[in-house]
Amino acid sequence: MSESAHDRAVVVNAPPSPDDGLTSAQLAAKYGLTVSGARPSLPAYVRQLWARRHFIAAFSRAKLQAQYSQAKLGQLWQVATPLLNALVYFFIFGVLLGAKEGVPGGEQNYIPFLVTGVFVFTFTQQSVLSGVRAISGNVGLVRALHFPRASLPISFALQQLQQLMYSMIVLLVVLLAFGQVPAWSWLLVLPILVLQFVFNTGVAMIMARFGSHTPDLAQLMPFVLRTWMYASGVMFPLQHMMTERASLPGWAADLAAANPAAVFMDLMRFALIDDYTYANLAPFPWLLALGWALFAGVLGFVYFWKAEERYGRG
Repeated sequence: MSESAHDRAVVVNAPPSPDDGLTSAQLAAKYGLTVSGARPSLPAYVRQLWARRHFIAAFSRAKLQAQYSQAKLGQLWQVATPLLNALVYFFIFGVLLGAKEGVPGGEQNYIPFLVTGVFVFTFTQQSVLSGVRAISGNVGLVRALHFPRASLPISFALQQLQQLMYSMIVLLVVLLAFGQVPAWSWLLVLPILVLQFVFNTGVAMIMARFGSHTPDLAQLMPFVLRTWMYASGVMFPLQHMMTERASLPGWAADLAAANPAAVFMDLMRFALIDDYTYANLAPFPWLLALGWALFAGVLGFVYFWKAEERYGRG
């Protein structure tokens, strides 16, 4: 304690603090402080996502119900849209351009072939498009609440899976109407959809990170996806077109058929259409499907997690 001679005021010197001389890192460690919004470890991130699995499921259902809430036909558009696309493709490719030629089992299988391709490719297409906007289209939610950001692209991919379930009912009717008989191979639909869902989710997470900092990507992706659709044989038998009409070597056709969209489509056709055999698929189709699913799923998850702390920061 000291006393000033000028105004006789008493000045009390505070005792030294035990925290004097400690760095910021040492203070944080001492009092258990962490950086707000810091990226957790990968195992911790997985645990956080699992803890929010109910939020992911509820968010995807809410998005699905709200998607066509303003339309008079409501949820019917979930199946009407891909069916209308299939109808347009039927007249353009099937009738005008002769894409029925080369379909396994003959031209009578073209409509099941086409509808299966459209529904399966739409599942991937919409998962990628919604993934691009998963972060950039939900910035308010990202900034307002603390949750693992991967919940958003996962929930959007899950939304598209739920929408595909409605489409599969219509596909079943189409198959039966065109003479396809239920068989044990139809059970293969489940593992195919699981693998495709993992692949779609991984790609959606990759696109979500890209789209979070590059909003213009949403304008570019429809052109990329349209090119991918034509290159995957959605509307025509890919191998027949490449080897018979374009006179390309067989290895080129196998390479084109090995792209993930074509692999999942052809496996689904193999499972549902009687005349579709392994000869109509790319070599080692199940290994390709598993490889694409693991590659995209793991890469997409890790790539998205790496930027976890930067989402919603402008």
